[in-house]
Amino acid sequence: MQEQVRTRFAPSPTGRLHLGNVRAAVFNWLFARRHGGAFVLRLEDTDVERNVEGAEAQLMADLRWLGLDWDEGPDVGGPHAPYRQSERGEHYRAAVDRLIASGAAYPCFDLDEPESEGDEGEGTYRRYDGRERTLPKEEAARRVANGEPHLIRFASPLEGEVVVDDVVRGRIAVPAADVDDFVLLRSDGRPTYNFAVVVDDAEMRVTHVIRGSGHLSNTPKQALLFDALGAPRPVFAHLAQVLDPEGGKLSKRSGAKAVAEYREEGFLADALVNYLSLLGWSDPEERELLTRDELVAAISLERLGASDTAYDPEKLRWVATQHLARLPFEAVVEGVRSVLVGAGSPFDEWEGERLDSVVHALRSRLGAWGEVLQHLHYFEPDPARIAAAHSTVSADPESRRVIDALIEAFEEIPGSRWTPEEIKQAVTEAGQRASVRGKSLYVPLRMAVIGEEHGPDMARILHVIGRDTTLRRLRTVQGTVGNV
Repeated sequence: MQEQVRTRFAPSPTGRLHLGNVRAAVFNWLFARRHGGAFVLRLEDTDVERNVEGAEAQLMADLRWLGLDWDEGPDVGGPHAPYRQSERGEHYRAAVDRLIASGAAYPCFDLDEPESEGDEGEGTYRRYDGRERTLPKEEAARRVANGEPHLIRFASPLEGEVVVDDVVRGRIAVPAADVDDFVLLRSDGRPTYNFAVVVDDAEMRVTHVIRGSGHLSNTPKQALLFDALGAPRPVFAHLAQVLDPEGGKLSKRSGAKAVAEYREEGFLADALVNYLSLLGWSDPEERELLTRDELVAAISLERLGASDTAYDPEKLRWVATQHLARLPFEAVVEGVRSVLVGAGSPFDEWEGERLDSVVHALRSRLGAWGEVLQHLHYFEPDPARIAAAHSTVSADPESRRVIDALIEAFEEIPGSRWTPEEIKQAVTEAGQRASVRGKSLYVPLRMAVIGEEHGPDMARILHVIGRDTTLRRLRTVQGTVGNV
């Protein structure tokens, strides 16, 4: 019977998730769901100096919002608990004891440790010459028993090659001489990243490790550890590196926007998941807009690319706009309403047909709910801008003639019939009376009412702002009423 696919996402609670690191979660989740497997959330929180209060809760909230639900994790438990590395000390100690007993690891009393070790193998290392590797086991055990401070190092092979097969990169071969006797346990007993991640992946029966290419340098060490522990190596798939728009690595250090910010701005979670899937993967049917179910059905590791890929905010917004446009009208109304509620008067008062007109007017312009605020000026224009527009229109005799025709046509519409359909018909009739159409008709109207030459559907805007306001602004151009 084929083993169940098991993937994992193992972030460190050292800050907020951003697109660069949550992309790995997307691919792991999609792949697990594609094969009816399990998606595991594990927290790598042993670097206590870097852990940020509240980060664990935030990253879980971000994943839930994205719809990346996990089958096992710190909050839901599972057969391989605990799922926080800080709670797995006995597991690491037991694994070390096994490695020492087999000769694959040894105590080292030279405490010159790596200066730092990030979750992608970053840091500065002094290559260890292995001189304490040959200490007699009895002597090493005696010194440990006497409480002498020590590290635990891995006994890397001294000759040959370390070969790793990667779905994306192919065969990777590293001379054994290039693999240091790296640290497994620090002098304070904390596990290093490379050691803890292998013990956890082995014990949690992870079958596929899908992660960023920054981990490539760690992989030979981890492969050796899997072998030494007698555990099957998982399938490795190292995702293409995501670059920022300037060509640097996309990371929180380079100002990558946090997932929580996209949520606050009103992006759709499905749109973000869709966009992230396009960073380093291509659909076999060359589609760019895919629902979550379509992504699950189409995902495969074989279509992952190795070349660097760039984060493109414009592409993200295009994807987001298309997803929002696919929503049922009622869902868009609710999304727009949620923004207008906090926008103050008169926006928070729009309901019913007026709110529907707002949605019709703005829907095609939105990539996220928060963008509604960027378009409210069409309904409540800046006084200085509209005053300048009025001056321009009133100075042009041809435009004034069009305004006369519009006023006459709008006055014929009773307030009870001030609907987008009636307004559109009245504008057409005004154009016929003034013998104009197209720009010659709509530019004077737009300038007089919203102070701009371009904008959304004018019938919808006029419906929202109302008959009285529309006529007052038009008459202002003619000088028949006071300022707006």
